[in-house]
Amino acid sequence: MAFTPSEAVQRIARFSQRPPMRRQPGVIALTAGDPDFDTPDYIRRALIEAIEAGYTHYADGQGDPELRAALAEQLSRQAGAAYAPEQIQVTHGGSGALAASILAVVNPGDRVLLPEPTYSLYGDLVSFAGGQPVYVRQTADFRLDPDALRAAAPGAKLAILCHPCNPTGAVYTRAELEAFAAVAAEHDLLVLSDEAYDHLVYDGVEFVSTLAIEALRDRLIYCQTFSKTYAMTGWRVGYVAAPQPIAAAAARVHRTFNGTMNAAVQRAALAAITTPSDWPERMRREYQARREMVLEYMAGAPGVEVRPPEGAFYAFVRCDTAPSSMAVVQAALERGVGIRSGAEYGPSGEGYVRLAYSTAREPLQEALLRLRDVFTDFATQGKN
Repeated sequence: MAFTPSEAVQRIARFSQRPPMRRQPGVIALTAGDPDFDTPDYIRRALIEAIEAGYTHYADGQGDPELRAALAEQLSRQAGAAYAPEQIQVTHGGSGALAASILAVVNPGDRVLLPEPTYSLYGDLVSFAGGQPVYVRQTADFRLDPDALRAAAPGAKLAILCHPCNPTGAVYTRAELEAFAAVAAEHDLLVLSDEAYDHLVYDGVEFVSTLAIEALRDRLIYCQTFSKTYAMTGWRVGYVAAPQPIAAAAARVHRTFNGTMNAAVQRAALAAITTPSDWPERMRREYQARREMVLEYMAGAPGVEVRPPEGAFYAFVRCDTAPSSMAVVQAALERGVGIRSGAEYGPSGEGYVRLAYSTAREPLQEALLRLRDVFTDFATQGKN
């Protein structure tokens, strides 16, 4: 029987530059944002206790009621305004929150603004929904450009913000977010804010959540995950919080795609946010030390420029001597290092590669030494 994938699959295949996530033997992977830390012990114990207590059946479709209540309390503190548990849908990881939200609001043909470079899954999901991803160039130093957003906004339905930004590490200021909110209000845009890295901010930079921007409140779709702050990538638990009609629509999408969430994992997630612990801060400090390693080893590499990331755990490295981002990726792979092409994250990413410093120091150091050799080779070839 001849088989043709659905139009949705074909749209993603045409649009996406996301590489398959496969582990390659002998390759030091700086590709995925997967913390190398074990999940903190108190969270793991909570999972075991939940299983022994009988959390082995279908959970509430919207999410564990106690978890949603705790999240509502946390969000209310951040926002300075009341969030109700009914506004929250617990999801299959942060990716599930993004998928449920985008498929809940985007119709075929809808224009969706993506300030870029930005996380590549957004464009794939918009394409999956039949929408039109519209890349909006940020400033040369990867700050939000309200004039560019304003020019692209007429007729758009949604704007998606990654804050702190994957891949650039930019942390947007309150002034930038207020200007972004003004554009959204002028053009009646919904705003999705993905704040997966909100606890990973460096050098004393202030992180201001979109939850705290009053002008966004009635149009904000807030997506979050436990993956980065608590080293829980494999647990697959996240959530979306939004005005009630949007939350209900996202809940319907998630129920249709994913069904109910793992009951015991949700109890572990509850322990993660209600148990006092210094583990998130300890991990943040270690990431900052690794960031300094990246900056140290990239300093002076020929043809290379890297802006110190303010947040997340990625370095967005410019290589002026290589013919393309993919050429750098391929050369790095030949030397046993996995990295991502900057072009994956939008047109402005061409000429850059993304390195994830979420791996341990020893392999990170070896990978950086090999990458210096890669950059030196390109610079040497350019002179010949």
